[in-house]
Amino acid sequence: MRTRPGIEILCESPGRWPLTGRLGLLANPASVDGHLRHARDLLRETFPGRLTALFSPQHGFFAEKQDNMVESAGFTDPDLGIPVFSLYGDTRIPTPEMMDAIDTLVIDLQDAGTRVYTFIYTLSYCMEAARDHGKPVVVLDRPNPINGITMEGNLLAPEWASFVGRYPLPMRHGLTIGELARLFNDRFGIGCDLTVVPMAHWQRSMRFADTGLPWVAPSPNLPTPDSALVYPGQVIWEGTNISEGRGTTRPFEYFGAPFLDTHAVAARIQPEFLKGVVLRPMVFEPTSSKWQGVPCQGFQIHPVAPDHYRSYTLSLALLQVVINIHGDAFAWKPPPYEYEHERMPIDLILGDGNLRKRIEQQEEIFALEQEWHDDLESFKTLSKNFHLYT
Repeated sequence: MRTRPGIEILCESPGRWPLTGRLGLLANPASVDGHLRHARDLLRETFPGRLTALFSPQHGFFAEKQDNMVESAGFTDPDLGIPVFSLYGDTRIPTPEMMDAIDTLVIDLQDAGTRVYTFIYTLSYCMEAARDHGKPVVVLDRPNPINGITMEGNLLAPEWASFVGRYPLPMRHGLTIGELARLFNDRFGIGCDLTVVPMAHWQRSMRFADTGLPWVAPSPNLPTPDSALVYPGQVIWEGTNISEGRGTTRPFEYFGAPFLDTHAVAARIQPEFLKGVVLRPMVFEPTSSKWQGVPCQGFQIHPVAPDHYRSYTLSLALLQVVINIHGDAFAWKPPPYEYEHERMPIDLILGDGNLRKRIEQQEEIFALEQEWHDDLESFKTLSKNFHLYT
């Protein structure tokens, strides 16, 4: 029996849910039901004449924008004749004019299960704007594609908050977007009028392949569920001059650089970091982004036993090995990054101003993990208060 996302539950019994007046929808191409029908069309059919505005997150309503800080403009939906407001353009926070166009904001976004994925902070800004303008929010829940159990990493230090991390979450948070909305609303004090429409037939142990749902890329560089699985670790390469595989057919699964010595890296990485995966040496040539048109020596990460794979731990270990071997050629990416023009991108991604330096100094990764063990356990306990699924 396949998982049924919140949009299906809403549309089969619309009278159960508090959708009043004119409706706005925050969505993108992954906002589909199990038959690939888009939430825009489903809401239009279920609530005739009431859908009056659409909103889009990073990468645009059609997920056509490839990279960070590539803005999308608003436009008029050609079929409905209603405005499509971009929340990754002139503003990342809904304006009063945007909120005046609706009475209820419906949010249907596919999260990636990772702290740095900006969709969840667009969610939080929308919840704050709805609170300030007295508008209710209805979040249509979707699966955490990398399961709802496993958590990894250090919690974001509050002083390192940014658009790739507003709240003290671990890198891999183990929650659905609906559960995150509940957490943000209660624990982090947003306090909007919030309703979450839960899924049916989803269990916390499920990865996306277990749901029976079709995968539609929520952003251009997460083309497959495996891309999402490696993303919590592989996203750290965005803060370096190592290609994270943008401009290839397998972003984040591929990583490398022209100067990378794959034999040396493979020889140095400790076997305990490789549980659940195979690192396959390869050569790839990005068609865009870092090292465009230049052959890169690197690896593809193949998750062969995903339940044993710890993406953040492995990628931190790989980063440390690359620094050790290629200290002269390796470099940290300078600002700007996600509208931050002074702080180092890697520090924003890691959510900590000291972790970069400690990795450079070759501190043991497992020892670093032990330091944030208690915080991670506390977050696990806290997050259970917001679970919608056992």
